[in-house]
Amino acid sequence: MQEKHTDKHEHWTEVISARSSWFDLRLDELWRYRDLVMLFVWRDFVAQYKQTILGPIWHIIQPLLTTLTFLVVFTNIAQIPTDSQPPLLFYMAGVTIWGYFSKCITSTSTTFITNAAIFGKVYFPRLTVPVSTVLSGLIAFAIQLGVFLLFYLYYYFFTESNLQPNLWLLALPLFLALMGILGLGVGIIISALTTKYRDLSLLVTFGVQLLMYATPVIYPLSAIKSEKWRFILELNPTTPLIEGFRYAFFGTGSFTVYQLGYCTVITLVLFLIGLGMFHKVEKSFMDTV
Repeated sequence: MQEKHTDKHEHWTEVISARSSWFDLRLDELWRYRDLVMLFVWRDFVAQYKQTILGPIWHIIQPLLTTLTFLVVFTNIAQIPTDSQPPLLFYMAGVTIWGYFSKCITSTSTTFITNAAIFGKVYFPRLTVPVSTVLSGLIAFAIQLGVFLLFYLYYYFFTESNLQPNLWLLALPLFLALMGILGLGVGIIISALTTKYRDLSLLVTFGVQLLMYATPVIYPLSAIKSEKWRFILELNPTTPLIEGFRYAFFGTGSFTVYQLGYCTVITLVLFLIGLGMFHKVEKSFMDTV
């Protein structure tokens, strides 16, 4: 009889095991599955308006209609100040970056519920889905930012506006990255909780709309005269990002480096908490979804 020899140095290409710790994040898996992430990015962007007549043009129409609505209601009727800046540009700037944030939260908050079928059939890092959603949102943001820049250049060169672009324009990628990470962190926290509490998925869209009014999207922070309410609004981590985005283009607004530092710390904390909850839930979510 021939003896059966085993190789003590067998090399496995994939090892699947249960996570035992909140912070056993295995982010290296996300990098190894980067091709899948990009495939999901393309899927999300194409599928969103696949059976519509105007297609990606909706990425332009929606922020424009929202901006015009704000212009009529909050400038012409409510007469809310806009830091001596053209109201159209003021609202468009806020809508552009806020739209990206709200998209990140609402889309990632239902990760487990909307992808339960595919999650139950094949293994891949579950985090690839919410990450791809955040990245696909950058495409829509780029389109809307392009429209904003067209209006901005018109006002800058052909009108007597008080636009003062400055070096903070170089920090725009940082503002955008923080907004995306913050949206991802909050979104995956909600997605982890919705596996047991479905009511949360129904409240997300409504909650994001309410949060917009607690963020200086339709008004500048300088318009808040009460120190108490101003302090409360500054606790909102999205406030420095909205104000910083506007300050970079307009040169006016309430924005400091300290506020940006506070926002960065809160964003990273929420993101790490979200990662921990997400990976903790993914082990057993099929039993509750």
